[in-house]
Amino acid sequence: MAPSTPLLTVRGSEGLYMVNGPPHFTESTLFPRESGKNCKVYTFSKDGTLFAWGNGEKINVINVTNKKLLHSFDLPKAVCLEFSPKNTVLATWQPYTNTIANKLHLQKINDFVLSPGPQPYKVAVYVPGSKGAPSFVRLYQYPNFDGPHAALANKSFFKADKVTMLWNKKATAVLVIASTDVDKTGASYYGEQTLHYIAANGESAVVQLPKNGPIYDVVWNSSSTEFCAVYGFMPAKATIFNLKCDPVFDFGTGPRNAAYYSPHGHILVLAGFGNLRGQMEVWDVKNYKLISKPVASDSTYFAWCPDGEHILTATCAPRLRVNNGYKIWHYTGSVLHKYDMPSNAELWQVSWQPFLDGIFPVKTITYQAVPSDVPSEEPKVATAYRPPALRNKPITNSKLHEEEPPQNMKPQAGNDKPLSKTALKNQRKHEAKKAAKQEARNEKSPDLAPTPAPQSTPRNTISQSTSGDPEIDKKIKNLKKKLKAIEQLKEQAAAGKQLEKNQLEKIQKEKALLQELEDLELGI
Repeated sequence: MAPSTPLLTVRGSEGLYMVNGPPHFTESTLFPRESGKNCKVYTFSKDGTLFAWGNGEKINVINVTNKKLLHSFDLPKAVCLEFSPKNTVLATWQPYTNTIANKLHLQKINDFVLSPGPQPYKVAVYVPGSKGAPSFVRLYQYPNFDGPHAALANKSFFKADKVTMLWNKKATAVLVIASTDVDKTGASYYGEQTLHYIAANGESAVVQLPKNGPIYDVVWNSSSTEFCAVYGFMPAKATIFNLKCDPVFDFGTGPRNAAYYSPHGHILVLAGFGNLRGQMEVWDVKNYKLISKPVASDSTYFAWCPDGEHILTATCAPRLRVNNGYKIWHYTGSVLHKYDMPSNAELWQVSWQPFLDGIFPVKTITYQAVPSDVPSEEPKVATAYRPPALRNKPITNSKLHEEEPPQNMKPQAGNDKPLSKTALKNQRKHEAKKAAKQEARNEKSPDLAPTPAPQSTPRNTISQSTSGDPEIDKKIKNLKKKLKAIEQLKEQAAAGKQLEKNQLEKIQKEKALLQELEDLELGI
């Protein structure tokens, strides 16, 4: 029997109600629509079979499958609800009356995060540094809190006024974003941030991010074997790392500040929300291939549907009080359903009905946009301001920022490990120096025509000298032709064009071609 389609719960000034998921998008008859004035809270159980909500008078619990009202509690002021993992307890926001079962005795604990999933439970705790002592994060396994060797792992670091700790799904490792309120170097208004990796087996490392700037988002894949970081001054970079904190794939630069893995972990969405324009990039992360580039302007909320095929974006109050509404997308970029709130109404909350892992099977990824009855909306492209004196003159293609195309960071067969930022910079300096020497040699030799001095020396700039050997000259010409084609492919990728597999393989051969060309040039 095929699994049912997840429901969509909507809460706003129009009330609390549910919408049937794709492909119907009709209002559900699960329960009558509640008035929007007093409904402040709702929640599903972890498996999505139970639903609880407060209407300002009572907390009601129903069985989603048979629509039966199970319980009703006189708790008019409850503002937070949570089901226990086994659906046996509904916790409301009330003062605690439970007996303390265990304590972790550690001075000055500032923050802690419990691990997800079943037993054995783990906890990550953060203690800020003081008087020259570093801050540290330690991992413990409940209930082993006492003794000098109780901690599973420990990672200390400086430059941390606060931290964000992120467990992976299998509770085998934690990512720690350490932040300072002020960047003493003056490079950033937002302070300084570093990313650390701590494993439950005791291993730890600093994640080296190749571009300076803020860390906008870090997310684990559902497999718990890799994570994606979005970082750096705009346009931001996005990189996937493995558990050794080595880069696996670099998505280049773009207008993004968030990342979202699909429930199955086979699709990744990079998005630019908030002060960005809502551009999204949907990637197949098994083959590292771009699927679609939809735009969800003014979005304040994003969520994957549990089926791993559909995406929810919404504009909600109080973040934005105009143009409230939501859209349901297919990951190929098609808008399948759209609802705009009336101008005098607000949308406060919208979310999918959850399902347990494994209920929805993984489907083969498609790259062709699925058909939709919703008319497509062409995003409005904001044009750059031009002074009156330049408005009648041709527009140049000058760019404020250097764009970096996506690149596979996995070592290829027969290739060395990718160059570090410092090594790449040194290599470019070496190439520039070599070109300058060759130019000086041309000026001294009357037999060789001098070449104009370059304004800048890109990585693939090669002098136009000849060797006197027709065979070598022919090889040099062919190599330059191949490198020029690679440059064109990289420019197409940077512009958003989807490259074929053989074209990506050509780009990966650039380093070997440059080395071969350099060897031939040195023989001139």
